[in-house]
Amino acid sequence: MMEFSGIEQIDFNKLNGLVPAVIQDNSTQKVLMVGFMNKEALQKTTETGKVTFFSRTKNRLWTKGEESGNFLNVVSILVDCDKDTLLVKANPVGPVCHTGADTCFSETNKEADIQFLEYLQSFIDKRKQEMPEGSYTTSLFQKGTSKISQKVGEEAVETIIGAMANDDENFIYEAGDLIYHLIVLLTHKGYRLEDVVKELKKRHK
Repeated sequence: MMEFSGIEQIDFNKLNGLVPAVIQDNSTQKVLMVGFMNKEALQKTTETGKVTFFSRTKNRLWTKGEESGNFLNVVSILVDCDKDTLLVKANPVGPVCHTGADTCFSETNKEADIQFLEYLQSFIDKRKQEMPEGSYTTSLFQKGTSKISQKVGEEAVETIIGAMANDDENFIYEAGDLIYHLIVLLTHKGYRLEDVVKELKKRHK
């Protein structure tokens, strides 16, 4: 059961007891589908943690996935500024559309590769917090700023060597090592990639 304390503030009167509910993938940020909820559907959604709509064609509550098993597991529910539309962030189990497509807008629902950097940063943050034994990342944190900085320098040199040798496979491999060790150094110093992005945005004209 998820907590949602805003049900009483929602204006169900504008559309005869219904409000639109936009369903967004919590990980990829893709819009998966749009449905309608009445108060009972919203209550069931919060009680079960699975998205439940009011079906206007069936004239009853309808839990997405009740027949297919492709449920939408709720992460959070937000209410818009006019109190008459919901944004539901969820983790889908399987395709969302009845056609078999990932979304009802025929988009492929997957994270952009660049989003992995955010996951990697969070993973390294967790390593710093937990410091599990046997982890290479833990060993770097234990050795401190000097050793981590040295590794960043070494990987930068290896990346340059790969580039100068026109060895694309090695160049990409070493660039990966460079970015990883740079994120470790940022984390060790109390920063995130977002801080670097903010600096780059300040310079961009």
